Amino acid sequence: MIQFKSCRWKNFLSTGNEFIDIQLDKTPSTLIVGQNGSGKSTLLDALSFGLFGKPHRDIKKDQLINSINKKRCCVEVEFEVGGSHFKIHREIKPTKFEIYQNGNLINQASNARDYQKFLEQNILKLNHKSFHQIVVLGSSSFIPFMQLPAWSRREVIEDLLDINIFSKMNQLLKERNANIRDQIVDIDHRLDLIKTKIQGQTKYIKDLQGINKDQIEQKRESINTHKDEIKNLFDESKELGKNLTASMQHEEETYSKQMDKIANIKSHNLNLNTKIKDLVKEAKFYEDNDTCPTCDQDIEADLKNEKIDSIKTIASEVQAEKEDLQRKLSVLSSTTTEITKNLDSLRDKQTRINSNNDSISLLQKEIDKIQKEINQLSSQTGDIKTAKTELSGLREEKQDITEKKLEFAEERTYNEVIGEMLKDTGIKTKVVKQYLPVMNRLINQYLQILDFFVAFHLDENFDETIRSRHRDTFNYASFSEGEKQRIDLSLLFTWRQIAKMKNSANTNLLVLDETFDSSLDIDGIDNLTKILSTLDKDSNVFIISHKGDVLENKFRSKIEFYKQRNFSKIR
Repeated sequence: MIQFKSCRWKNFLSTGNEFIDIQLDKTPSTLIVGQNGSGKSTLLDALSFGLFGKPHRDIKKDQLINSINKKRCCVEVEFEVGGSHFKIHREIKPTKFEIYQNGNLINQASNARDYQKFLEQNILKLNHKSFHQIVVLGSSSFIPFMQLPAWSRREVIEDLLDINIFSKMNQLLKERNANIRDQIVDIDHRLDLIKTKIQGQTKYIKDLQGINKDQIEQKRESINTHKDEIKNLFDESKELGKNLTASMQHEEETYSKQMDKIANIKSHNLNLNTKIKDLVKEAKFYEDNDTCPTCDQDIEADLKNEKIDSIKTIASEVQAEKEDLQRKLSVLSSTTTEITKNLDSLRDKQTRINSNNDSISLLQKEIDKIQKEINQLSSQTGDIKTAKTELSGLREEKQDITEKKLEFAEERTYNEVIGEMLKDTGIKTKVVKQYLPVMNRLINQYLQILDFFVAFHLDENFDETIRSRHRDTFNYASFSEGEKQRIDLSLLFTWRQIAKMKNSANTNLLVLDETFDSSLDIDGIDNLTKILSTLDKDSNVFIISHKGDVLENKFRSKIEFYKQRNFSKIR
């Protein structure tokens, strides 16, 4: 979730050289009022410029600079994501763009465009278009979702649903899964070791609590058991290692020879192809020429036919040779595959030998440890308290390792599921289809709250179908401005709900710019106020309006913009 904290600016639009600072998370609802031109909508441009480097309204970036001071235009936006505090600092004249994380500047290792891309994809996980669909509604430059072209609608939804992550996952999935497999193998090895240690430590404590000859004898039996295990492992490794090196060398040499043969065959085949081309060229010469182009002598018909027949005979022989080469190549390829399987089997044996050697080393260390315990038991009772502390530490370590293994296993399972999903080229459509019923349900819920009783339906192409109670069919353009605004509001709150579900572009901030001043009637205003009052406790709503006298009592706090000496200020 993006928790916006503050936004401040100076020398920005009508604001002079003193910062205007707006706390974005101070109260659940804030009314922003002021006369026309006082700068009450500047917050939208400041947020848009601070986060995305572009104005909210349809103006050029240079027009953001205060026309009186004409320099040192500055905007700062602070927010929290994932437990980290971020500050975005931008300036115009001079140009500056900086990102701070927990007070430390994130180095701008590339150009400003890549730096902005890093901000949107890795920190905000929100682009400019989606920002205007889930954070802002009602300004004159705002384009409602239903007025966007189909591709833009899809872009917004896919961004909210975080579908683009599948392409990145597809690139990293194989590498990550291979790494996870290695990690799990390592963890299993560590678990086996820690279990052995726990068993030994538990037994050690029991021995300390009642030392006798039987305990010492049991430990000696454990040593003998470990020695037997070592012998078995050694014998297994010895058996596996018989002629292993020679076999691997033989197979590798055989493989190399096979590949040389294949290369020679392919080279010879190329030569034959060249020969065929030359024969075809020669045959065409005799077919196309009755006179020698060099000496101008006539070429006898019998000679021509004889030459052409001879060429065809040679070509047939060459073709037969090519087919024979192809058969040889097929046999060699099959043999090479078998050699590869043999090499893999031999390498598996070597891996098993290495694993046995590691186990032998661990068992030997365990034997040494048990022998020391025997020596201690023979001379003293030992320190039970210390032994129990060590055992507790081992159990905690085992728990940590087990939890880590479960995490890796869950991640592997998740990746396997994703892998199956990525095989389906229609993954995005499937995800959209999954969420469409939720979207439509939420849209209709909000429409009902706003006293607009229609059945609103978005299909997978994000085209709308709207039916009245009498089953008459309409579209968005069919309705009045007030009805359109109710639809726009319902979509806005729906996208925020979806973003919250996905935690993709979830944010505390919502800005309604002159929404209460436009096409909503009294009932619409009351219903919208009810919706705002039901938002979760982490929401911070800012209402920009001319109706301060009407709306003042409906919201927790108020910010008033006014002009003083041609500069915007607040109180």
